[in-house]
Amino acid sequence: MKKILVIGSGGAGKSTFAARLGERLGLPVVHLDRLYWNPGWVKTPEPEFRGRVADAIARDAWIMDGNYSGTLDVRLEACDTVVFLDVPRAVCVWRIVKRTVTYRNGRRPDMAEGCREKFNPEFMRWVWDYPERTRPKILKRLEEHARGKNIYILRTQSEIERFLARRA
Repeated sequence: MKKILVIGSGGAGKSTFAARLGERLGLPVVHLDRLYWNPGWVKTPEPEFRGRVADAIARDAWIMDGNYSGTLDVRLEACDTVVFLDVPRAVCVWRIVKRTVTYRNGRRPDMAEGCREKFNPEFMRWVWDYPERTRPKILKRLEEHARGKNIYILRTQSEIERFLARRA
């Protein structure tokens, strides 16, 4: 495991998981939110974002967390391992509420500079709809790119903890 992709719904714990796994394996962590967002929640233009992702996946080793379906195919092609945090919707929603309160008026450690934490109803709707709208597409893409990849689908916190413990 040298190139690890961590995906899942917003609030699934991707960034926290990636950071913990990075510590255990001694691998650098790339947070896609830092590549995509600019100060004040300004989006990076798509061609520039794709270039940033291309630069990141060209490295010898990494753990990369985030969604951004527009670059998922190139990230799936480049990785040797995928960890899909397929946790329940209620857990994701709770974690988003918790991080909104925890980091209110501040910035999460995995977020780009100048992006203060805020409640976003549109994002919350995307998270709520994720199991029906996005999850099936992710599972299909994983199946399409499974050949030669280690794919782990972790559904509970205990599964996540066991996975991390085996990599200590």
